[in-house]
Amino acid sequence: MIITSCGNSEGIAKKLASELKLKYSPLTIASFPDGDIYLKFNTELKGQKVVIVQSFFPHPDMSLFDVVFAAKTAKDLGAKKVILVAPYLGYMRQDKRFHSGECISSRVMADLLNGSVDKLITFDPHLHRYKSLKDIFTIPTVRLTANPLIAEFIKKQFPAKYFKNEVIIGPDWESYQWANDIAKAVGVKATVLEKKRLSSWHVQERMINPVPIRGRDVIIVDDIISTGRTIAEAAKKAKKMGARSVMAIGVHGILIEDALAKMHKAGVGKLVTTNCIEQPSNKIDVTPLLLQELKKER
Repeated sequence: MIITSCGNSEGIAKKLASELKLKYSPLTIASFPDGDIYLKFNTELKGQKVVIVQSFFPHPDMSLFDVVFAAKTAKDLGAKKVILVAPYLGYMRQDKRFHSGECISSRVMADLLNGSVDKLITFDPHLHRYKSLKDIFTIPTVRLTANPLIAEFIKKQFPAKYFKNEVIIGPDWESYQWANDIAKAVGVKATVLEKKRLSSWHVQERMINPVPIRGRDVIIVDDIISTGRTIAEAAKKAKKMGARSVMAIGVHGILIEDALAKMHKAGVGKLVTTNCIEQPSNKIDVTPLLLQELKKER
């Protein structure tokens, strides 16, 4: 088995190779003068299982394009199996045609991967209108979750004697599944914020399953933190209700459009993300769960 990467997730790729005592051989990826992709493997692939480790951020378009080219090239060079480890799988949020004429990009992405890789392993994909990855993928897929790792991180952050002081919040209904699962694992209460639009200018926000927040440490959990707006709104609400502190934890930290500044201004004292996407805020390592899965391929 050989571990490689298209440029993203190199830290995870190198750690997987080291822990599994496998060769890590990065791809050479460049461009011809006209912009066409140049891609080259730097090791013998014939008869090997090739594991491509690549999150789809930054540059989701090129990440997908590079994976498809790399997977098809690996097979052409004699690889017996190509496994894609995508800690963050992009293109999953456009899961329906919201307006006439739109591309359902999740299905297009899945079609491209179905035709190029043999297996997909990913973390907490954005499954809100799909029941499972099987709805769009024909290849074998493994859906891992960072929830146990996040729960362990939270437990280590707060001394046991103060532990019942925490509240975990899902900033919207889509994030509640993560918040609720983690709260159960940690043993604290969870709630979710719901927005109700009364008019173009007036939005009412209320708490579902109300829990007391005054004087407590609030932990806001979401799968994807992109612009930070959703987290910021939840933080403002928590602070207004008397929260002692606010921490935000995200599985996938995209963090664009000054997300960090936006959340800090709203009262988020600490931001923590997993290393599914490489960011300075990475404090939770998902590699141990990937190791367990890849050991099955040995």
